[in-house]
Amino acid sequence: MMDMDLEGITSGPNITNCSAPPGGGLQAVRFTDRTAVVVFVLSLLTLLTALINGAVILAICTTKKLHLPANYLICSLAVTDFLVALLVMPISILYITMETWWLGEVVCEMWLSLDMTCCTCSILHLCVIALDRYWAITKAIEYARKRSARRAGFMVGTVWVISIFISIPPLFWRQRPREGRTSQCIIEHDHLGYTIYSTLGAFYIPMIIILILYHRIYHAAKTLYQKRGSSRHLSSRSMGSQNSMDHCRVSHTFCISDLSNSDPTLPPEKLNSNIRIPSFETDVDGQDEKNQICTIRERKAARILGLILGAFIICWLPFFLKELLVGLKVLQPSQLLSDLLTWLGYINSLINPLLYTSFNDDFKLAFKKLLRRKEHT
Repeated sequence: MMDMDLEGITSGPNITNCSAPPGGGLQAVRFTDRTAVVVFVLSLLTLLTALINGAVILAICTTKKLHLPANYLICSLAVTDFLVALLVMPISILYITMETWWLGEVVCEMWLSLDMTCCTCSILHLCVIALDRYWAITKAIEYARKRSARRAGFMVGTVWVISIFISIPPLFWRQRPREGRTSQCIIEHDHLGYTIYSTLGAFYIPMIIILILYHRIYHAAKTLYQKRGSSRHLSSRSMGSQNSMDHCRVSHTFCISDLSNSDPTLPPEKLNSNIRIPSFETDVDGQDEKNQICTIRERKAARILGLILGAFIICWLPFFLKELLVGLKVLQPSQLLSDLLTWLGYINSLINPLLYTSFNDDFKLAFKKLLRRKEHT
């Protein structure tokens, strides 16, 4: 998602302009302290993004307990973000450092296409993960029968196809430089229709879908919590068999993560084997204790949802708002601002694996095993 004309982002009185002179070769680049700091920080972000996403991929591949359809989507997200760190971010650092493009036209086309495809694919992965969780919560038993590795693979394939169709069009009209060398490698905004199409498909529509899905997830959780709260005041001795079933369903809808931290929706046969219908002699105090545990988990889930949505919007909304305004000829941002917004979007690839795995006990155990294995080696 690069939109960079980097003439002078890191320039200062001690930096030689790196644009290609009429005579031919590139002049040497002299680094200032400011340039060195920028390169160090961006390189550190790139390295952390690659390492953390690589750890998520390795943990899922080597831990049998994590071999679940929901985690396959997270693994695919980690692969996409790893590609951003491997193929997109390093070239961006080089471009910022050299202040001009000197890798040739073919590499420029490949880089811009990979940038748009991988970043769009990362965003769309967040959308399908939200959709998967919405179905798992609102249609638990029905969706448990449909949730499979094949279905997860189909969702991942669809995401990649959509991402490619969003990023490919500029290849058909992007102007070729008349001279043998070009000093810039940027996304042009001369096609307003494509700018609207790409920003809607890559961000605005997925953002709306994600907000709606997580709102409905939270609303469903709140509704079940209210039902559980109203049933809490009823004596277990006065409950009919139907009330007992409803109370059990409501309680375990929230606390189902106690049974499986990695996959909150279990197959029906496993669900039935773990959930017991409370007898008429159920201890009210014991039930209240379970309700308190459920309430704690509800609040934790709400915080996680807030972090996921907050990180996604903070990282990507400024960039895509700038892209839309530039396409509409309303805004002409400085190069420093453009670069900051671009890298703010890249940082989302670093945040994603932290948000989607750090709150999961199975992932924590898998990471600890990987660290112990590494120390032993």
